[in-house]
Amino acid sequence: MAEQASKGIFPLVYLKDIVILPHSVIPLLVERRESIVSVEAAYEKSGDFVVCLQKDSLAVRPDLEDLLRTGILATILELVRLPDGSLKVFIEGKSRVYIKDLIYESGHIHAVVELLEEVVVNQARTEALRRLVIEAFKEYAGLKGNTVDKKSVTEISLEEDPSRLADTVASYLGLKIAELKELLEETVPDERLEKVYEYISREIEILKLEGQIKEKIAERMGSSRKTLLGSQSRTAHSDTLDRSAFQDDISGLEERLKTKDMPEPAREKALEELRKLRMMPPMSAEATVVRNYVDWFITLPWNTMSPEEYDISEAERILNEDHYGLDKIKERILEHLAVKHLVGQLKGPILCFVGPPGVGKTSLGRSIARATGRKFVRVSLGGVRDEAEIKGHRRTYIGALPGKIIQGIKRAGTSNPVFLLDEVDKMSVDFRGDPSAALLEVLDPEQNHAFNDHYLDIDYDISKVMFITTANNMHAIPDPLKDRMEILRIEGYTGYDKLMIARHFIIPKQLSLNGLGDRHVSFTTKAINTIVHEYTREAGVRNLEREISSICRKIARGIVKGIDGQKVSISPTRVHSLLGVPKYRRPSREKKDMVGMVNGLAWTEAGGELLVVEATVLPGKGNLLLTGKLGEVMQESAQAAMSYVRSKAKEFGLERDFYEKIDIHIHIPEGAIPKDGPSAGITMATSIISALTKRTARSVVAMTGELTLSGRVLPIGGLKEKLLAAKEAGMEQVIIPVENEKDLAETPKGITRGLDIRMVEHMDEVISYALN
Repeated sequence: MAEQASKGIFPLVYLKDIVILPHSVIPLLVERRESIVSVEAAYEKSGDFVVCLQKDSLAVRPDLEDLLRTGILATILELVRLPDGSLKVFIEGKSRVYIKDLIYESGHIHAVVELLEEVVVNQARTEALRRLVIEAFKEYAGLKGNTVDKKSVTEISLEEDPSRLADTVASYLGLKIAELKELLEETVPDERLEKVYEYISREIEILKLEGQIKEKIAERMGSSRKTLLGSQSRTAHSDTLDRSAFQDDISGLEERLKTKDMPEPAREKALEELRKLRMMPPMSAEATVVRNYVDWFITLPWNTMSPEEYDISEAERILNEDHYGLDKIKERILEHLAVKHLVGQLKGPILCFVGPPGVGKTSLGRSIARATGRKFVRVSLGGVRDEAEIKGHRRTYIGALPGKIIQGIKRAGTSNPVFLLDEVDKMSVDFRGDPSAALLEVLDPEQNHAFNDHYLDIDYDISKVMFITTANNMHAIPDPLKDRMEILRIEGYTGYDKLMIARHFIIPKQLSLNGLGDRHVSFTTKAINTIVHEYTREAGVRNLEREISSICRKIARGIVKGIDGQKVSISPTRVHSLLGVPKYRRPSREKKDMVGMVNGLAWTEAGGELLVVEATVLPGKGNLLLTGKLGEVMQESAQAAMSYVRSKAKEFGLERDFYEKIDIHIHIPEGAIPKDGPSAGITMATSIISALTKRTARSVVAMTGELTLSGRVLPIGGLKEKLLAAKEAGMEQVIIPVENEKDLAETPKGITRGLDIRMVEHMDEVISYALN
């Protein structure tokens, strides 16, 4: 290596975007593999190597044409090997060299160089430039402040070598690559000094301009600072006022809590939250959450109760004034008031009204509140699928609130309202929990004295609340929830009920709403019956009220136009002219007795209906055909009826294998309407026997009952509605199971009057009554 150095051959490192001048010490990060090998080779020997600028920064392995031919000979002062294999070296530039050629060997590049001599051409000019550069540097250092230390200024001031002076001063100026490249290639010292003086003079002008700009900005900022300080002072004053108002507000809340009639554990919890609130910034989000939480404690009616009415006669009058019929429910409410009057303290009953839509379940709850002197709150549970809707969200959630129970009690303003939970059978279950399970605590008299809402996180006594729930379908209510409630069924209204409700409740209400209250408008009984039977088909009275409202609006229009006078009487004919073509036909029986056609009775949510069963015998192979959109249970009833007939073939005068050469087709008209249930069993058996024996079925007889294979007749449901349907269809005799005798005792006399009701235990009795 020493021999190569004597020949001017040194390891070469070419740099991208870095120009190094002689007499300067800089750190250098070496990452390229070839450069690492060159530096290590130089470090192991003399420590000298050549550094030059790579003109084409994109060249991966540059050749001589891609390099700046003027470089520097540098020596390594310190070398540090980094963990990633790269090197960090501190180098010092020694002198300028000219690169004549490149030698590639041993995985790295060597440069063949010659030292560039620096000759002073004009001694006097060089000295003048030296002095100018030194003075300029002193001014530059003064403008730069602490960036250039005093030691450096002193050293440069004493520098006699013009070449070294030019290179050293240039290293302080932060020059661009092109400018450094010019200085590196300039070998005449006075020419280099002149360029340095030009560069430093430019830098001084820039620094002076920077100073002027800073002074102007400082003046503006001084004015703005005064304004800002004034604003900050006002803001601080405002913050002080806000803080003061915040503390006053907390003190007000504390006073209200201390005077509030509430349980001591709840008071202590709220006061503890207030102590936390005092330590919080007024405008923080947490302060708002705590403030709302304390507000709930203050506004809830912990021990506030509505004074209850104990006048049984007055309560009965109110219930009768608001609703027609519903005797069982009215009796239950009056019993509660009577016991409460005697006992003094009584837990609120938990009632569940189950019935079809439109029969007055919801309005009955409001009526009960009025009769008992309590506040009324209604919450609809239809579609609720989150347990937190009942028991509230924990305060960790953003926008957390108590559940619907606590919200309803706050809305009522008392802790003993009538609380109606509407549509309790229409709650859903999903991943957020089961709201019906959350209701178990609410509706349990043994637990609800300590109801724990997640938001309040403290027990609240809701045992004084009279909970009433409503449902259309009792089977959709979970058994544990059903077990906690007293089920009261509200059956569909009969035609007579609807007549009374229309005459005494709906018509007066609609006449008043449509501005006809002071007019002489009357509805005949036949007109009301026409609306009930030909324009509505429902268990309740919602559609009946809509149709009567429509008639009242049309009469109002006629009076305004002068078509109708002061007195208007609504007859069936007028009903048809106002409401148009009837929507439904009245159920009616066949006029004459026929083979295979038997009248059955069915129950629907809209009430009772006449269910005609037709059977016919066809040549075939023993098949039983069922049509009329029959449900699975009804199809099984038909098969059971057929099996019963086959087992009794001899008694009916049939051959034992009669079914092998025939098909029996059973059809129930109105085929678009789904039908299901076991109560048509005796009807289908009677129809089959009539078709096989050719005995006509009596058209004035209707029947209902479930049939077993042995011929026993089992009880059915919806007897009241079925008897009403039979009466409206003109039936004279109705066959029912003997086990339904208890239901017959609860059926209004107005329905059973005119009907010959026969109670049977076996199919033999049915045949004797139904077939000629």
